[in-house]
Amino acid sequence: MAATTVDAQTPTDAPGSDPGMHIAQLRARIDEIDSTLVALWRERAELSSRVGSTRVAAGGTRLVLAREREILDRFRVALGDDGTQLALLLLRAGRGPL
Repeated sequence: MAATTVDAQTPTDAPGSDPGMHIAQLRARIDEIDSTLVALWRERAELSSRVGSTRVAAGGTRLVLAREREILDRFRVALGDDGTQLALLLLRAGRGPL
């Protein structure tokens, strides 16, 4: 999935543009992104839950701490401290309460 970014040239840069309309357009895009994030969050949690169930059914452990560390590190490198917090939330959503 390719990331989409806001173009550096915005309608407010044009003479006579309406800042209110520009804000509404930006907010509409934010709402679209939020909807996508929620859908992806739910899909990821479901997939993670299925991985855990399959692992336990095969005689494995419920958690694989090395895998969780990989995820935490990936998000931390990409997003800094906020990435670590996001990864923790994602991991919790997929595995449920401990």
